[in-house]
Amino acid sequence: MSDHAVLHVKGRVLVGPEDVRDELWVVDGRISYDRPAGARDVRTVEGWTVPGLVDAHCHVGLGPHGPVDAATAEKQAVTDREAGTLLIRDAGSPSDTRWVDDRDDLPKIVRAGRHIARTRRYIRNFAHEIEPDDLVAYVAQEARRGDGWVKLVGDWIDRDLGDLAPSWPRDAVEAAIAEAHRLGARVTAHCFAENSLQDLVEAGIDCIEHATGLTEDLIPLFAARGVAIVPTLVNIATFPDLAAGGEARFPRWSAHMRRLYERRYDTVRAAYDAGIPVYVGTDAGGSLAHGLVAGEVAELVTAGIPPLDALAATSWAARAWLGRPGLEEGAPADLVVYESDPRADVRVLASPRRVVLNGQVVE
Repeated sequence: MSDHAVLHVKGRVLVGPEDVRDELWVVDGRISYDRPAGARDVRTVEGWTVPGLVDAHCHVGLGPHGPVDAATAEKQAVTDREAGTLLIRDAGSPSDTRWVDDRDDLPKIVRAGRHIARTRRYIRNFAHEIEPDDLVAYVAQEARRGDGWVKLVGDWIDRDLGDLAPSWPRDAVEAAIAEAHRLGARVTAHCFAENSLQDLVEAGIDCIEHATGLTEDLIPLFAARGVAIVPTLVNIATFPDLAAGGEARFPRWSAHMRRLYERRYDTVRAAYDAGIPVYVGTDAGGSLAHGLVAGEVAELVTAGIPPLDALAATSWAARAWLGRPGLEEGAPADLVVYESDPRADVRVLASPRRVVLNGQVVE
């Protein structure tokens, strides 16, 4: 990264969806809308500027077989940075990535601790695998370790049933979510199927990941409670291959996964139309590549979300939801510059002209 005392960003600065300014300045790594007096050694960047993109479901430090070494985690974070993702909500990782916080050249991470799953009901080496009696204690532990979030595995295949099934009884999740909230943490849950959602939402959960099982009768409940969803459509695209791989052993599960896949766009659009908050997440890590944030925004548009709102779901709205600043006066200068207006065509997100992190232009 290059070291310049002052950066001048010109063109069109999208402070908000309709708040467009002609320029901003970066001084000592922070944003200013006032030209600094006596500025010297000024570097100029020009184009269409938005806040650093948000991937609200990403796993730095996680690989197909569990935790990865620091060098691999660094490559994951750099790949996300090069795609314009400068803020990550790490939705569960078995690795300790606190060292990333000491690096000014890597994206900022909001951690949810390690996944909490039912015994033998999740991907091996990913999660704490426990029974319901221990759920409150583990939620409290991960709430203290994380950055204001806890991640549950809400459903997974039950091999005896041969299909997706809820992981937790209602009383266990009610007590666990209450404990997380008492400790100041929000709770999210991995959910593919339909039948875990009502209990989780009525128990007070804050967000649902994937949410492929969201049905017409559940949408009003989500909307009334203000429960957000992160659809991870670039991950849902893998469902047909997963279904094919498991069809011989679990035909019921396989058919279910195909149904969830086939209605994925209708599900997301119905949620959006009902006023449910929708945010961008890729599910990078595990088996999915990093750096897919532009593809996920494009998938939301394909699902029927207007381009401006799909862009907001990875920028202004997502940052506000996570309690992190955008392009406000005095905020850390985390921004991405594009050749043309991403509000008009989100496909430009795939080709950043410049990425600026903590006020430094990434070269």
